[in-house]
Amino acid sequence: MANIRPEKQAAVAGLKEQLSTAKGVVLTGYKGLTVAQDMKLRAKFREAGVSYHVVKNTMLRIAANETGLEGLDPVLNGTTAIAVSADDAVAPAKVIYDFIKENKLEKTEVLTIKAGVVEGKIIGVDEVKALASLPSREVLIAKVLGSMQAPISGMVNVLQGTIRNMVYVLDAIRAQKESA
Repeated sequence: MANIRPEKQAAVAGLKEQLSTAKGVVLTGYKGLTVAQDMKLRAKFREAGVSYHVVKNTMLRIAANETGLEGLDPVLNGTTAIAVSADDAVAPAKVIYDFIKENKLEKTEVLTIKAGVVEGKIIGVDEVKALASLPSREVLIAKVLGSMQAPISGMVNVLQGTIRNMVYVLDAIRAQKESA
């Protein structure tokens, strides 16, 4: 590790572990966030299974550089918090972006998105917002399965229509013979 005190090496090692195993990471600035807002945001992160904590820029810079994420240096200034998900790449971005919209913080500097990391690739603020606007994984899977199932169900309906028409014809012939 770089020239850091032994007591800080554990924190850097923990950050390295999180960054290397994470599918989705979002770095935020939280200057001016009230305690109530912060508690609400942390509760939303817990519900989504996302780890969220405040970090020191220097330690995050060291951990990022040691894991191969060298493009984060320009955004590591001021207050920094990190939201990490090892399971879902979209979850941190979605929670933060939804929280910003829900609390009308878009035009303020209270809670800002600095950058993100998805599957080891650094993304900017616009990409984080685009990622947050994606539907959830379950919805995407359902859409794919629905589009795969549509041609099959259409064919079944066409085949059933032919059989149904044959039944109607036979029923009409039966009714005609009974009346005669």
